[in-house]
Formats: sequence, C-alpha cells, structure tokens
Amino acid sequence: MRIVLLGAPGAGKGTQCKRIVEKYGVQHLSSGDILRKERAAETELGAKAQSYMDSGGLVPDELIVKMMAGAISKAPQEGYVLDGFPRTVNQAEQLDKSLVSNGQKIDAVVDLKVNEKIIMGRMTGRRSCPKCGAVYHLENLKPKVDGKCDRDGTELVQRPDDKPEVVKKRLDTYYEQTEPVIGYYKRNGSVLELDATNSADKVSAKLFEKLEALAGR
Repeated sequence: MRIVLLGAPGAGKGTQCKRIVEKYGVQHLSSGDILRKERAAETELGAKAQSYMDSGGLVPDELIVKMMAGAISKAPQEGYVLDGFPRTVNQAEQLDKSLVSNGQKIDAVVDLKVNEKIIMGRMTGRRSCPKCGAVYHLENLKPKVDGKCDRDGTELVQRPDDKPEVVKKRLDTYYEQTEPVIGYYKRNGSVLELDATNSADKVSAKLFEKLEALAGR
C-alpha cells in the first residue's frame, strides 16, 4: 500500500504514520528525515541541498523529488507512507511522473483535517524537557508537578517552533503551499478526508476503516 498523508502542522501526522507502519508493515518515509540522512552521509544530493540551506534558500522541488524517489525505490514490497511530501503541487506532479515511469501509483491520499484554533492550542500548549526530551501539554498531558519534568525534575520549556507567532507562520505556509496539493489529488482521484479533532485512537480506527474499504478488504 502506497499512502500520502497530508495535514497541517499539529494535525497528528506523526502519530498516525506510526500506527499505519505498525498495522500494515509499510515503511515511514519522512522527507525531513531523508534530507537529514542525505546530508549526514554527505551524498551528492545531500551536499547540493546543504548549499541551498546554508545560503538561506529553499531546497528546489527537483532535488527533494530525487531524494524521495530514491527512498521510494528502496521501500519494501508492503509499501510506504509519505510524510511531509509532497509539499507543493509541483512536487506532487513530479512524484506521479516518477511513479508512472516505474509502473506504480499512489493507492491512497489521506487528509487529516483540524480547525486552526485547535491546532494553535495543541502546539502552543506543548512543553518539553530540554534534558530527556519528554513532551507534555498544559491542558491534555500535564506533568505531576507544574512546570517540571516527571522523569528528572528539569524545568520544562516551550520550543521555539511552538511559539504562537511561529505556529501561525507555519500554518500560513501550509495553506499557501501544501493545501493546494489536496486539490491536485482530488482532481486526479479521491482523497480520504478525516476529522482529526477526535482522539488519536478514534482517528486511527476511522483511518483503518477507510483504507481497508479502499483496498477491498
């Protein structure tokens, strides 16, 4: 099964990716992880990507697609779930061309839909331990002692990515660049839309129900 998982930052893509991998035995292909591996391995693609990042520019779509195509070609027979890719319509178009040339296609496109106000609450309410990396939430996952990590008592902090102004900027970028990708896939087939405001367990149950119906199981 070849799946594209879409959704705004804070929609719960990471959690659902892990559950898809566990249930179907597919590979989790994160564009961010693959980019970091290419850079760490000092591959030609990684070096080119680094040069753009060092100069403050965006890594070109063509480069990202090449990296992802390489990872996809090594994916197991069971398939994969794409996380963080494609981010733009151009990337989606190039991905489809690459897959068609290898006699493949995307089997399912999943869109996790969450109201912006809920996303802001989810992300700005997160607090993490700078020592062990444990993550808490001011409302949904409170530490036993206010402001302290349960594991080691370290003072919890708000990551820069979770500050309101940064979250808003990330959401604006998503709406501008990535949301049109959903329209692209709708024009070329169907998109499985899921209300991701529910608990992770309820979202997973509905997700698996839709995926298995699509696969005719």
